Amino acid sequence: MMLALSGCSGGSETATSTTPSPVPSSTPTPTTSTPTASTPSAVPSTPPAKPARTAAQLAKALLALADLPPGFSVEKDEGGDDGSDVTVSSKDSRCAKLVAFSNADNPPGSKASAGQSYSGGAQGPFVDETIDAMGSPAAVRALQKSFKQAVAACRTMTLKVPGEGTSPISVREVAAPQVGADPVAVRFTATSGPLEGFEVTMVTTGVDDVVLALTVVNGLPEDIDGATSAAVEKAQDVLGATKSGT
Repeated sequence: MMLALSGCSGGSETATSTTPSPVPSSTPTPTTSTPTASTPSAVPSTPPAKPARTAAQLAKALLALADLPPGFSVEKDEGGDDGSDVTVSSKDSRCAKLVAFSNADNPPGSKASAGQSYSGGAQGPFVDETIDAMGSPAAVRALQKSFKQAVAACRTMTLKVPGEGTSPISVREVAAPQVGADPVAVRFTATSGPLEGFEVTMVTTGVDDVVLALTVVNGLPEDIDGATSAAVEKAQDVLGATKSGT
């Protein structure tokens, strides 16, 4: 949202002069220009905007293996759009916003992004982390509010995992780790079909002007809490963000 400020020009005091030229400086008119010249000094100056975040800067704020428990490894980025992505869908219009959030590569309004995936072994836990620069803390708060509303409005969706099958999933907001700003957590659980028992927990939270999201598969509560806390602390340190919790 942009707020446009338009300046107002005051009336001219030189109308009483019969000389059309504004050059003479010996006339009393300069006394009327003195207060107008001092007026801008009463207007507070706008603080300089922070430099825009870059993808390279955000990548440095991602978790490294040293930030995770022993046994984790970095998953290689497969890249490309080969149709192998996990997707969700729903015929319920109330789930439309959550479907859009879940299937998007980046949240709406993202200015720059970085991500990385990690594996704790053949059985997991599997952790996916993304960091998106939103431009301002206000934009982060608005996104978190919108995501929370999307989660609350939806109860069931359909999950498709290429090569594994399709199953209905329940959608349930759960307690989020109390780190960062305005944290939100949601759990997706396959309730029947070939994916029955498959469970994914997603946590999103704000770190000043960026949104950090962690998606955890086959993770225990301590895995989710530990990964989220480590990710927020790393982002705060690297990005010079305010170390505030909720």
